[in-house]
Amino acid sequence: MERARAAAVGIGEVPSGRYPDRSEIEAAVLACREAILDAGLSPRDIDVVMPTGALASRLFNVDLVFSRLCEELGMLRSARMNVQVMAGGATSSSMLAVAEGLIASGQARTVLCVHSDALGSLPRQAGIDLFATTGVSEEWEAPYGHNMNAVGALVARRYMHETGTSEEEMAAVCVSLRQWAALNPNAMHRAPLTLEEVLASKMVATPMRAKTCNMLADGASAFIVARADEAAAMTPTPVYVRGHASVVTHWTVSQDTDLARLGFPQAAKQAYAQAGLGPQHIQIAELYDAYPVFALIALDALDLCAGERAGAFVAAGHTAPGGTMPMTTNGGMLSQGHSGVGGGIAVLVEAFRQLMGKAGARQVPDLVNAVETASGGTWMDSHVTILSREP
Repeated sequence: MERARAAAVGIGEVPSGRYPDRSEIEAAVLACREAILDAGLSPRDIDVVMPTGALASRLFNVDLVFSRLCEELGMLRSARMNVQVMAGGATSSSMLAVAEGLIASGQARTVLCVHSDALGSLPRQAGIDLFATTGVSEEWEAPYGHNMNAVGALVARRYMHETGTSEEEMAAVCVSLRQWAALNPNAMHRAPLTLEEVLASKMVATPMRAKTCNMLADGASAFIVARADEAAAMTPTPVYVRGHASVVTHWTVSQDTDLARLGFPQAAKQAYAQAGLGPQHIQIAELYDAYPVFALIALDALDLCAGERAGAFVAAGHTAPGGTMPMTTNGGMLSQGHSGVGGGIAVLVEAFRQLMGKAGARQVPDLVNAVETASGGTWMDSHVTILSREP
């Protein structure tokens, strides 16, 4: 087991939802400002600015690539580099890994990672078109009406077939996430949600219903990564990166050979080994969702259900507030909102927030170790990251 090389030292976020009067650059600057202040730094202490891709506006995305944030934040001639990292929903883990690599190689001491997008304010048809075409083979899938909801449905159907998971257990994931979102002032959906409401909602792509599909949102979040041996001097609450592993399994979902598991078992085994920790050491799971099945796949792979099936484990209330394995405590993309690439980044920021002890009404007590997962595109890759308050 090696000592951690990098640590998160500051986080920032703006509320998710539909904010047509809040520009993407305003949201980005607010999230970055909060993260910089949270770390006890100034903008000119940041070596690398690492924005990720914005999907709603091509022009705003070009601004991010062309260093607009460095200018807006007062970093001109002090920042060494502005570079975009984009891996869809896997960007959270990918950004963290790239930031860790820059720090470990001596290329940077501090890296500011940021996302901002306004998918919730897109015209409805534009949002539908965006997710009906990305990750879909133009030759072999698009002619048959394949889209992102169909991807979630195919994975869910295979997982249900292999594990015996019921539609009620799938719906229980949404209810658990909404209970957490009710405690999150930044969440898009905070109203109570019952199992009956989920199961009564409109069928979208069997077995996915309207309330088991994520809702597009505007949002922005940021985090700062620093050298592990300097982190404690910056903040009293650093979060150390103890282990990370990932594997790419496909581009189009039709080419994956194991939809019920994806690459998560392999990534989990490698991440645990790198961290020198096991499932018994994990107190909280911040899992990429988008659709309920992906949280269940990750729970199984991470061996966090005390020998139970993941669906039964969630249905019994173990992942909800007060449960034995708190899961995705910001509400995830099914309740905080799917802000494109930022949905996964918000989950990672929540992992940092919980370990820093800054989660307010939803704070889980006595945390030491957490696990975070991510997956991008058509769940093309599987990432597992082990985080800890201990270096």
